[in-house]
Amino acid sequence: MSDYFDHHDQETPSSRPASSPSRQRAEPSLGQAGHDASTSNGDSRPGLAHERRDERRYIRVTPTFEVRFEDGNRFRGVDLSQGGFAIESPKAMRKDARIRGEIAIQTASGELLVPVGASCRHSLAQEGRAGTHHAGFEITDISPSHLELLRQVVRAHLAGRPLNVEQLLQGEDSQTPRKRRGAGSAPQPAARPPKPLGRYVALFMGFAVLAIVAAATAYRNFMLIEPSFAAVTAPRIDIRAPSPGILMAHELEAGDRVTRDEALTRVKDVDLESDLILAEAAQRYNSQLIENLQESLDSANGGQVSLANSAEPGNGEAVSFETVSPAIAEARIDQFETARDFQASRVTALQARQSQNEIYSPCDCLVAWALSSSDGTYINESEKIMTLMRTGQDEVMVEALVHMDDIDRIEPDQLAYLSLPNASGTISARVRSVALDIERQPRAGFPSWVRQQQNVASVLLVPEKPLPVESVGTPVDVRFTEQALLGATAEWIWQSGRGIYQQASRLFSSAEESPEANQAG
Repeated sequence: MSDYFDHHDQETPSSRPASSPSRQRAEPSLGQAGHDASTSNGDSRPGLAHERRDERRYIRVTPTFEVRFEDGNRFRGVDLSQGGFAIESPKAMRKDARIRGEIAIQTASGELLVPVGASCRHSLAQEGRAGTHHAGFEITDISPSHLELLRQVVRAHLAGRPLNVEQLLQGEDSQTPRKRRGAGSAPQPAARPPKPLGRYVALFMGFAVLAIVAAATAYRNFMLIEPSFAAVTAPRIDIRAPSPGILMAHELEAGDRVTRDEALTRVKDVDLESDLILAEAAQRYNSQLIENLQESLDSANGGQVSLANSAEPGNGEAVSFETVSPAIAEARIDQFETARDFQASRVTALQARQSQNEIYSPCDCLVAWALSSSDGTYINESEKIMTLMRTGQDEVMVEALVHMDDIDRIEPDQLAYLSLPNASGTISARVRSVALDIERQPRAGFPSWVRQQQNVASVLLVPEKPLPVESVGTPVDVRFTEQALLGATAEWIWQSGRGIYQQASRLFSSAEESPEANQAG
């Protein structure tokens, strides 16, 4: 038998002497307190107990719990407070007996275990329940964390909230709002020492930088001249078909480079080739007639001469001959020579036209566009075959369309600043020409629909730094300045801020892509 049970003779409720009133008031149980209160006050409502504040010490609650001693015995709990607990025991407990164990409190999500050490303060037999004792224990040993947990259990039970482990671990209970409201009247902590001067200096410098960037942006957007549209352009050469026919195969594509006099392609004109063949045949026919007639005239010795009555070959029909005098034969020789010379000239003209169908590069250029020659593409005369771009020195320029309201502020050799997309920094440029009409030399990279505006003028800019050929056709940001120093400063500040923003955006994008790549891997 455990040493915390009372081994003396157990007294029945009838034979046990009545306890003194003072002891009953000092150590009441919940059942006794309710019974005493109902008896003394004449109240018929059982289970109600009223205690004085000096008697209570800690508020008692009645959660569902049991007490497990370290020797394995288990007892049903009656009530619980921060200072102690009461249990039901089948035997009387020895007063001042010290025990160690744990309080197992049932919650909605499990069981809370509170290790404690306690000392028995009283053990009273229950009236009307034979073999049942009510033992009260005072907690003598408990860790601060478990004491706080026990306090939260008591407060949760008083607030009427179900016990939940997650809510208890959040550290907020029904008393927290009251404490928060009372904290307003609590004395304020001592003032912190002044912050170092360096923080204020850094703060003011940050504000100054922001103000400078804002001023530079405002000056750039409102004081500098901005065109309606601007793009990188280069001189354009359109290669067109000299005659209708079939475009022969070529291997040129956009982006290929060609040199001057390099063969590009050829157009096969079937009709032209047929005319050339017939003209050459007629020339040979007339030459043969002249030769035959001259031989007949030489062998006739002044007699009659036989000759053909036509200077052109027939359409598959036999040529008729006639007999004439030598004088007429000589006249016919002159006639045949005239026809031969005409056919020779015609052959020369047809050969010249045929040579034009052999297309060669007019310059050291870059192919901007080429018509596909697959499947024997048929083209009409003057139809575009290719587009070449001249990419020599100072030929890749920027063309800008400036509104007529601002054109009077722009003059040749004026300074301007160019900004390519997806590139940091600016490129200085000078105005080459200002014209109300489109430049006579057609330029590649400028869409035709933009030129349809009627209230703009064309301004050509020569960049001081050569632009890459690949940028032809790329829209650019252009600003014309009348004050070189202010314009350069504002542009430098704005571009620096733009570069920092682009770099930060790239870093942020790469940081977002890295987790996705790791998850995919």
